[in-house]
Amino acid sequence: MIVLIAPEEDVPNEIEILHQLFNAGLQYYHLRKPFKDLKQHKEYLNKIKPEYYNRVIIHHHHELINSYNLKGIHFQEQKRRDTIDNPTRYFKDLNMFGKTISSSFHDPEELNSCYFEFDYHLLSPVFNSISKKGYKGRGFNVNHINKTIVGMGGVTAENLSKFNTLGYKGIGVLGGVWNSKNPLEAFKQINEAYITSLKNRNND
Repeated sequence: MIVLIAPEEDVPNEIEILHQLFNAGLQYYHLRKPFKDLKQHKEYLNKIKPEYYNRVIIHHHHELINSYNLKGIHFQEQKRRDTIDNPTRYFKDLNMFGKTISSSFHDPEELNSCYFEFDYHLLSPVFNSISKKGYKGRGFNVNHINKTIVGMGGVTAENLSKFNTLGYKGIGVLGGVWNSKNPLEAFKQINEAYITSLKNRNND
């Protein structure tokens, strides 16, 4: 699986590019816009074609899952720590039937010991971040953890086999797509290389 994280700040023609990415096969789009309020989130979602809502996972304003047919919700690390101890109370007003629940982690052992069953987990930074300068990769090996873990940090078309070797079931991309001159072509290259890496892993 390939997870694409939204750029924090809007980029020119972002929605147009996003539709192109969906057309190119993007299945997991994490809408992470920390500087947008509820109204601005709605405005952003209203620009997306409704047939693509079921590929969008929202990081903030989880209540939007009730009014848009989104794929799921995502917990940032601190939000998870603050709320997941009482999940029944948190989820009681959210229509989560058939939806995904995921969360961010920065420590593989905290991920491993987390009792809540997320559908998948984002772990970073695996390699040096492209979008966050000075965010050094830590080369986490997760082969010993029996959970679906998506590796983030420094993803390029050239290093995908390393993520497979380290035990990841998917990759998370941000700067590798949005910081490129042509986000669509960058995604296509990463997607093609990822498919190839999976075939090679299955043939081993």
